[in-house]
Amino acid sequence: QLQASGGGLVQTGGSLRLSCAVSGSTSSIYTMSLAWFRQAPGKAREFVAAIRSTSTSTYHADSVKGRFTISRDNAKNTVYLQMNSLKPDDTAVYFCAARGYWTLAYSSSSQWTYWGQGTQVTVSS
Repeated sequence: QLQASGGGLVQTGGSLRLSCAVSGSTSSIYTMSLAWFRQAPGKAREFVAAIRSTSTSTYHADSVKGRFTISRDNAKNTVYLQMNSLKPDDTAVYFCAARGYWTLAYSSSSQWTYWGQGTQVTVSS
């Protein structure tokens, strides 16, 4: 089970940190790949960032590179998304996702097995 939190309303240029708590078989989080996706109204779900189980490899969409950072704390069973320099185009529902072994198709939402319920991020201009 994944539980996302931390969304809210922020002005352009502001920051937010999203959290996603992973529950269930805690022994497995250490081997799980984790990711964030987002979906704006009327648009398809879009890849934002992913992190491998080792935490040494992270991947970010070009649209957020340099502004967003994904990280994880396995001891707390949590994955984070630090979002800085937010823009109105970042407005969306943000979802965390998890899967077992890594896939090279990490940017495809269909490759992820488990999903959180989403948290709304709204950036005002």
